[in-house]
Amino acid sequence: MAIDATAEIHPTAIIAEGAGIGAGCRVGPYCVVGSEATLGPGVVLHSHVVVAGTTRIGEATVVFPFASIGHQPQDLKYRGEPVELVIGARNTIREHVTMNPGTAGGGAVTRVGDDCLFMMSTHVAHDCLIGNHVILANNATLAGHVEVGDFAILGGLAAVHQYVRIGRAAMIGGLAGVVADVIPYGSVVGERAHLAGLNLVGLKRRGAARGEMHGLRAAYAEMFEGDGTLQERARQVGERHVGNALVQEVIDFITAGSSRSFTVPD
Repeated sequence: MAIDATAEIHPTAIIAEGAGIGAGCRVGPYCVVGSEATLGPGVVLHSHVVVAGTTRIGEATVVFPFASIGHQPQDLKYRGEPVELVIGARNTIREHVTMNPGTAGGGAVTRVGDDCLFMMSTHVAHDCLIGNHVILANNATLAGHVEVGDFAILGGLAAVHQYVRIGRAAMIGGLAGVVADVIPYGSVVGERAHLAGLNLVGLKRRGAARGEMHGLRAAYAEMFEGDGTLQERARQVGERHVGNALVQEVIDFITAGSSRSFTVPD
């Protein structure tokens, strides 16, 4: 690996031998880039950013001061095995954000998609898998092995328990403690989070068809009422709403199997 001739490196920055710095990168004052780190084209490290470990940061991602990216996972089972942190393109990583690589017990990789926003002091723990266009507001925290679907939003100070899945376009309210899976398009609130309905605002923003949204609202009401387990009711609802892609996505999420239970209405 090498430093591209078009990269701008501040004289106070420390770039370890072996690091890869792509075309058009800007590495600001007092940044530290480790020997196994790679910055894609156009990446910006503003100042006082540390990129450690086997970390890859995708094209045009911008990292703000005092972020700590790629240091060893906060897991007592970690024994120094080779692990990775892979961050996609065009992400915005604000001040004091921390992101850790994976562990051997979780696939050895933490992966962040494209076009995400991580506001101040958010945390992405080991083995998390984060989709595209995800937003974590100030101080939101993901424990290890959490999966977050595309377009999901976590409000300020929200905390997600390890192994929880957050479905596509779900909305997690501020201060919520999420200890169980959240269905796609779900809207979650509460100190111990409960499902408060659907994230209809998010669906409208992404251009969901009115008919599909009406079908999803009906399916939601059917899934959380009546006899049988949630999985049984979900399968029955799927049979009644054939052809609605939004409903089918929720059904697939519920029936896919998980180590956690589900966040449900009060």
